[in-house]
Amino acid sequence: MAKQRRDTAEVRASALASGVRLRIIRLTRTHALTNKELAERLGRDPATTLHHVRKLVEAGLLEPQPPRRGNRGAREIPYRSLGLPWTRGPRNEGPIAEAMLEAFLAEAGELDMKDVDQVRFVLDLTPERREEYQRRLEKLIEEFDHDDAAPETQRTAVYIAVYPSL
Repeated sequence: MAKQRRDTAEVRASALASGVRLRIIRLTRTHALTNKELAERLGRDPATTLHHVRKLVEAGLLEPQPPRRGNRGAREIPYRSLGLPWTRGPRNEGPIAEAMLEAFLAEAGELDMKDVDQVRFVLDLTPERREEYQRRLEKLIEEFDHDDAAPETQRTAVYIAVYPSL
């Protein structure tokens, strides 16, 4: 039984170690998209996108929805995210952490910077104050993390990195 769980964990870790796949999970969070729609949104060719979609389906992170007919009558399969296996993101998990940064940079690169509210600063903190700072950030994130999507809500992406400033 432990072997099966480890294999599942390894399959998921492998699937999540790609910025493109993290973006697919985000794009399909609130509504299902076909492979063609995903390829268009990601600026990728459909064959490459299908490879990523299949890895996510295999890992249990994306689920095919009932087929539908496309514009020209072709059978299309939309996919919907089953969510990520963590609340907000793994910490310091090598390829997954790198994929999170890759996904953020790709998404930010598509934005008009006037729409991005950003701040960068350096704090001088003792180890205890840094722990307090991170604890309070976690509490604030947790407070807003459980709001449900509704017609009046606006999807808002947040990327926070706390790191040593050398």
